[in-house]
Amino acid sequence: MPAQGKHRRSRTIPLAHRLIAVGTGGAALALPLLTATTAGAAPAPQHVTAAPSAVTAAQKVTHTVVKGESLAKIADARSVSGGWKALYKTNRDAIGDNPSLIRPGLKLKLSGAPKAAAAPTASTENASTAKPAEAVQTAAKSYTNDLDGWIREALDVMAQNGIPGSYDGIHRNIMRESAGNPQAINNWDSNAAAGIPSKGLLQVIDPTFEAYHVPGTSTDSYDPVANITAACNYAADRYGSIDNVNGPY
Repeated sequence: MPAQGKHRRSRTIPLAHRLIAVGTGGAALALPLLTATTAGAAPAPQHVTAAPSAVTAAQKVTHTVVKGESLAKIADARSVSGGWKALYKTNRDAIGDNPSLIRPGLKLKLSGAPKAAAAPTASTENASTAKPAEAVQTAAKSYTNDLDGWIREALDVMAQNGIPGSYDGIHRNIMRESAGNPQAINNWDSNAAAGIPSKGLLQVIDPTFEAYHVPGTSTDSYDPVANITAACNYAADRYGSIDNVNGPY
């Protein structure tokens, strides 16, 4: 700070050929910087861009149940890692012992991370040098359109999804529940009185079918394969396997 009563003398500063980088839409443009000719000149203004507020990736997300939803539908729609089982495990205290009974308005914690996208079969770097893969044609497995074929197809779907069960265990329970009629429906018990009658080969009510529906099968609960796989998925979760079921379940 200059002493009181004295005046500063201005001095001329030679032109300095300094370079500054000025942003021009991603490219850097070099321009000469002209220095001030007086000691009291104000510095050139600088543009400062405020950083966007950070969003915490680990922030917990919730989902409010609406009428007609099931854990399976929610897990699929919200890409919950581990599917409906992981969703149920996280919210078991709020849901209760029956995962097929979730009430509208219930808030669920979505603990699973989004499902990872499938990795590419070959990198673009190696695409030009990679040898063309030989086409492998696999004949589609066919099943007879009867009880035997339905059970065998269901067993293959179950094997792909890690659901336990045997031919004998499935057949035994089907004969007790529906006598092998895929259109069977129970219109007289407590479930029917509540408006959710048991349907199909293994007599599954709609909420249970929706909660334990196996992806890739029909969404029609009367469909034989979809009915069997959903029932076996439920039995595996509750009893360990359909093979352990020997009565009403």
